[in-house]
Amino acid sequence: MDKDRLEGVANQVKGTVKEMAGKVPGDAKLEAEGKADKMAGKVQNAVGGAKDAVRDATKPN
Repeated sequence: MDKDRLEGVANQVKGTVKEMAGKVPGDAKLEAEGKADKMAGKVQNAVGGAKDAVRDATKPN
């Protein structure tokens, strides 16, 4: 598993926590930061998945 996938998942979790922490007191800035972190994590996870797919496809049998 590519390290980008692991870091992506971690960023998604961090983003979810930040988003919830912003929603509770009504902190729109913190909530927006959380959403941005989640999206960055999803992208990073997708990049890691693509790297894994390429690595698997080029691996000799």
